[in-house]
Order: sequence, then C-alpha cells, then structure tokens
Amino acid sequence: IILLGFFITIFAGSILLTLPIAAKSGQATSYIDALFTATTSVCVTGLVVETTMTHWSLFGQVVILLLVQIGGLGVVTITTGMFYVLGRRITLGNRMLIQESLGINTLTGLVPLVKKIILGTAIVEGAGAVLYATQFIPEFGVGYGIWAAVFNSISAFCNAGMDIVKEDSFRSYVTNPVINFTTMALIVLGGKLIKEKIPVKRIVQQLKFQTKIVLSISTFLILFGTVLIFLFEYHNPATMGNLSLPGKVMASLFQAVTTRTAGFETVAQGALTDASSLVSMFLMIIGGSPAGTAGGVKTVTFAILIFCVISAAKQEESISLFKRRVPGNLLSKALAIIVINLMVLMTSVLLLLVFDHGNFMESCYECVSALGTVGLTKGLTPNLTIAGKVIIIITMYLGRVGPISMAIGFSQKNRKKQVMYPEQDLIL
Repeated sequence: IILLGFFITIFAGSILLTLPIAAKSGQATSYIDALFTATTSVCVTGLVVETTMTHWSLFGQVVILLLVQIGGLGVVTITTGMFYVLGRRITLGNRMLIQESLGINTLTGLVPLVKKIILGTAIVEGAGAVLYATQFIPEFGVGYGIWAAVFNSISAFCNAGMDIVKEDSFRSYVTNPVINFTTMALIVLGGKLIKEKIPVKRIVQQLKFQTKIVLSISTFLILFGTVLIFLFEYHNPATMGNLSLPGKVMASLFQAVTTRTAGFETVAQGALTDASSLVSMFLMIIGGSPAGTAGGVKTVTFAILIFCVISAAKQEESISLFKRRVPGNLLSKALAIIVINLMVLMTSVLLLLVFDHGNFMESCYECVSALGTVGLTKGLTPNLTIAGKVIIIITMYLGRVGPISMAIGFSQKNRKKQVMYPEQDLIL
C-alpha cells in the first residue's frame, strides 16, 4: 500500500505537470520531463531537468510544492491527517500502516503522534518562511517574496532542495547568513523528526537511546564533512578559494549539511575537487536519520556498523552503544540495508555509463544523489538522455521507498525454522 501510494502520487503529479498551464511558455511539457519532475518532488530528491524557477508557471510550482510536502511527510501521514480532519475513523489497519511507515514499535498513541508531526511541520516551515521573507521580500517584492519564502521553507524542511529564487540555486547567497543558517536549520530539523517525547527537565540525562545516537552521529558527520571540505576547497578559486575565511567556513558547513539529502548548493558542485566530491558522496550515502524526511541508509544504520567494527576489534561478543547492548538482529538488518543500497547504486551507475555515456565521476555523483534523495548534481541532470532519465527516475523511487519497503519486509515475523543445521566455522 505504501509503495503504491507513492507511485499513484507520482503518476497523478506527472499528469498535472504535462498540462500547458503548468509551464510558463503555455506549451505542454514532455511526459518524461514531467514524470522526472514529479518523481524528484515526491521522492524529495531535487534533481531537475527543467529549472523550477524559469520553466514552471505558478500552477506548476504549486503542484511541485504539494508533491514535495506529500513526499516529505509521507503518503500515510498525509492520508491519516486528512482522515482526522474529515472525522473519519482511523482503523486498526490504518494504525498498522502508520506504525510501519514511521518505524514505530507500538500501536499506542499513533494518531496523536501524526497530529504532532503535522503541527510541528507547519510551525517549523512557517518559522522558516518568516526568516526567508526578511531576505526575499526586499529582493523580489511582497508578492513573489512571500511565495518564494514559503516554497523554499517547505522544500528545505522536506529536504527536497528545489528553489524558485535563482537559476544557480543559492550560489549568490554563499556568504548570506540569513539564507545559509535558515536553510541549514530547516535541513537538520527535517532530517531528524525525533518521534520520542523529550522532557524539558534534565534533558541531557533523559535523552532517549536512539536520540543520543542520532545527535552524536549527525554532529560527527557534519563536523567531519565541514573540516575536510574546508581543507580540500580552501585554495579552489572555482568554489570558495576567493572567499574570506568566515565565508569559507560557512560554505564548507553548508556543503556538509546539504549533502545530508537536502540538495541546495552555495558552491558549484561541478567545480568541486575529486576529494571533496568523494566526501560529499560519502555523506550522501549515509543521509539523514530515521523517521525524518531525509534519505540514505540513515545515521543509526551507519552507527551500528561502525560500533560493530569496534566491537570486533575489541573481540567483544556483542555491540554496545552508550552502555546499551544492541540486538544482534539489528546488525543483520543494517548489513542488508547497506548491501542492497550499494547493489542498487552500482547497478544504476553501470547502466548510466552504458546508456548515457557520461563522465565516471559525474555519473557516480548523479546516482548517489538520486539514491540518497539529495538532489545535487555536477551538471549531468539537464543533459540526460531519455534512457538516463528513466534510470535516475527508478533510482530516485528506490531511494525513497526502498528503505521503507526493506524495513517492512524485515519486520515481518516469519515462522521459526524447524531444522537447526550444524554450525561450521569459516576463514575470513
């Protein structure tokens, strides 16, 4: 049902975007480009074959924004919210869908949780829009300034990475603190929709186990990415070599944050050094955190694997994080998620190289960005062939629904095997 919900939403959006009214030119957009745009919107990726600001009319931009909001919150969450507003009864089946789509371990309190998620999203996106408006209204006027602020706030919070202010994303705002810090705050908040209620009193002592992991790994990855990108791009005149020291720090921090599946850019991705590109792809593969709008294999999955290596080095029998033992079945799930993602990634890169004949680094960057639902590109997206667009569309779809479907599949309780085979050791 979840997979079909995303598919139907993408299909409906693609039909609307082919209408002549959706384009500023008044001419119908080709279906493959409309399908690509609908997919990148629902999958909150941000890769675009047509510039959002110049190609799409107000109607088209509204359709894109609705698709981004649905994709960011999730079809199940949006549907549940509509049922609640309409006074429809939330059945046990609906609650089970919410449980599986959000990764909750209990059926208790799911409807109030959905209400809090929707309300919290509205509050954060509203605050982001107000902050953006302080920059966009003086720059574009009241009407378009408010619309640009609302569009960009929703896009940033949902980690979509699409904007309607410049053709080159946020490159002209590379040293603008309002745009930079507002965008980074929305990206981080959108990528970490923490489900658990955290008490105000003694908040540090009472942070839940998963919240500790999420905050620790996210902080490490952002700092790790910022430092390396700062070092690798310090003297690169095509990116941040000509900026002041504070400007370089801000640009490096923004790049480290936006690669966590946001897709906005303040420096040209095509001009990044190979070292910075590799760091960016690493961050894109990991992505955001569970129960957020971000993609990737998730921070908790990455943390389990890292501590598994540490435990193996210490010759410990179990994985321990923050003085808590992690169940062994989670390691199997983490390994499966990473291996499946890497298999999909390698397949998409191979197909893109075969059918699109692109540059190796550009193709890798494109596929990693699509699978991680990031939206950053080295300039390959607008030049994709029809075959290349189909490959990226499928990769984006798998990146958005893959982790969900895998989590659901792994969570099914299978019958225990009636036969236990003898154990046999292996040489590794």
